[in-house]
Amino acid sequence: MIKNVPAAELASLYRNTLLHDVAPFWIKHSLDNTHGGYFTCLDRSGKIYDTDKFSWLQARQIYMFARLHNAVDHNQQWLDIATSGINFLDKYGRDDHGNYYFSLTREGKPLTKAFNIFSDCFAALAYHEYAKATASEQAMVKAKEAFDHFLDRRNNPKGTLEKTTGNRPLRNFGISMMTAYLAFQMETVIGRASAEKLYDECILNIFDEHYDESKGIIREYVDLHGNFLDTYEGRLINPGHGIEAMWFLMDVAVRLNRKDLIDRSVDICLQILNYSWDQAHGGIYYFMDAKGAPPQQLEHDQKLWWVHLEALIALSRAWLLTDRRDVMEWYHKVHHYTWQHFPDLEHGEWYGYLSREGKPHLDLKGGKWKGFFHVPRALLECANNFDQIKDRLLPRNLPSLL
Repeated sequence: MIKNVPAAELASLYRNTLLHDVAPFWIKHSLDNTHGGYFTCLDRSGKIYDTDKFSWLQARQIYMFARLHNAVDHNQQWLDIATSGINFLDKYGRDDHGNYYFSLTREGKPLTKAFNIFSDCFAALAYHEYAKATASEQAMVKAKEAFDHFLDRRNNPKGTLEKTTGNRPLRNFGISMMTAYLAFQMETVIGRASAEKLYDECILNIFDEHYDESKGIIREYVDLHGNFLDTYEGRLINPGHGIEAMWFLMDVAVRLNRKDLIDRSVDICLQILNYSWDQAHGGIYYFMDAKGAPPQQLEHDQKLWWVHLEALIALSRAWLLTDRRDVMEWYHKVHHYTWQHFPDLEHGEWYGYLSREGKPHLDLKGGKWKGFFHVPRALLECANNFDQIKDRLLPRNLPSLL
């Protein structure tokens, strides 16, 4: 039987792990004090195994240390770390057209062109959070530029680097998801009216096009009219994306004071969990095929750190907003699996990639995809959620989510 942990104990667990384990690990091992920015390719013990730098992970780390400074404590060390990343991105991150390179050498020479729209997305978040910490007008201008660039690229995310012929155009769920998140984070910059227009667009895309009510799933790709495609892409299910998007929409719902949107987001979150939970070994599958065909991703049955962490944010947020018993039961189920399998009790920080059976598949702590983002963000978000759950100082349907 899974133990139900009190909210006060959970708040302490998340906050202590963030401040005394995860953040110190990255402060100790990831800082490039010679060239600026951060190393993200860290082995289990924190040793650097590759010095290449990836713009979206540089931006994510800037965002998180600026966010810690803004939301937890005005710690000068955290702000200095964020400043190191900002200076590196300022000097080396963009090409002549304002596109953020995907990868760079340690010294800042570009390696991979700007094929990834999410580099723009996280640059916007990084500059925006840094501007909040420093009152830098220049950083706020760059945040708005990156946001506008992200919006401009949405219909053709890879630009001239697109490999497909255009005979089967697809709509990518991740772009709608991140548009909603960016608009929420940057609402004071873009204005409430612009933000609400983007919210409406994203809610329509997610619920009316990507969401399959008959199966209780979110489809990663649909055609441009929101129709199902019986292809590898059309059948692809990425449970982590669907769950992550639901807590983004819960935040939007609170801002819009829409209980109906909260309830629908929570319901879909639980539907995705029911669909994607591994009944034999526990945990959430990484990828699935909507018709049960063999997935093309060889890692489809692995259990990934970010998927489970996003589920913990979503479920703790849903607990805060609804007090539903089924939400609490799912929270403790996911909590038990996640905390039992992902933290590295010997070397610190969290494993990223587990086998289906829950054993470390790769014992690295960072690389091209895993950096200082999903783990600290989830620890911070969950700590804040459980602080409010234990105190209940605010009206239950209008918590402070910032």
